[in-house]
Amino acid sequence: ASILGFHTQLHCNNFIDSVDRYLETRIDRDGHAVVMRGHRTLIRPYPISLDWPVRWLDTAPSPKECRAEVWRELGLRDDALLGVGVDRLDYTKGVEERLLAVERMLERYPQFRGRFSFAQLAAPSRTKIERYQELNVSVERLAARINARFGEGNYRPIILLRSHHEPPAVFRYYRAADVCYVSSLHDGMNLVAKEFIAAQNPDDPGVLLLSRFAGAAAQMKDAIVVNPYDVQALSEGMQRALRMPLAERQARYQALMKGLRKQD
Repeated sequence: ASILGFHTQLHCNNFIDSVDRYLETRIDRDGHAVVMRGHRTLIRPYPISLDWPVRWLDTAPSPKECRAEVWRELGLRDDALLGVGVDRLDYTKGVEERLLAVERMLERYPQFRGRFSFAQLAAPSRTKIERYQELNVSVERLAARINARFGEGNYRPIILLRSHHEPPAVFRYYRAADVCYVSSLHDGMNLVAKEFIAAQNPDDPGVLLLSRFAGAAAQMKDAIVVNPYDVQALSEGMQRALRMPLAERQARYQALMKGLRKQD
C-alpha cells in the first residue's frame, strides 16, 4: 500500500509503534510513514463521516411531526422526555452500562421518574455466537428489572426495540429525542453520534452524550463527553443534558454542525 488509513491519529500512532516494535523497518515519524525494503507507506487519519447534506433528511418529516409520531408509537405522555440509543446489540457498544446509567439517574433525580424514558434501538447481531446470546439475555433482564423498579401504569423507563430499523425510522427517533447517548466501550469512529447531530432541529436541538472511547469524541468535543464505565458521572451528565438551557444546546449544536460540514 502507498497509503494506509485509520479513523484517528491515535490509531495511526499505535500502528506505527506496533510496526516499530515487531518488524524490521525504518520509521519516518516526521513524515508519518513506514519504509520497508525500500517501499514507503504513508500512515494517515481519514475519519469516516456522513455525506453532506444527509440524503435521509430530504424526505424526513419535520421534527414536530417526528416527535408526534414517536410519542404515539411509544405511548408517551405529552410532557415526556426521551433519550435514544441506536446500536447493534454488541458488547463493545456499552448497552448494559447505558441502561445502568438511566437507572442511577432515576435513583438520584426522582423528578424524572414517570417522565423520562430511554428508547434503545437494538439491532440483533451475531446471534449464533454464545457471547452475543448471553448479552441479549442480559440486556433483556436488565431492562425488565429497571422497568419493574421504576415503571408504573403505562410508564416504562426503558423501551427496548429489538429489531433492525431502516434509516428513515432511525432518523425519526433522532429528530424526536431530547438526548442521544453513545456509550461505546471501544469504537473506531461511530456514525450514530454524527447522524444524531445532523438530524437535529437548529431551533431546538437535542443533546449528545458521547463516550470518550469512541473515535468521534476526538472530533466532537462540544458533545458532553463521558466515561461509559463511570455510572455515577453518567447519571449526572444525563440529567445535565435534560436540563440544559436552550442557548447552550444551540451553541453546542452549531459548533458540532460546523465540524460535520467541514469534514464530511
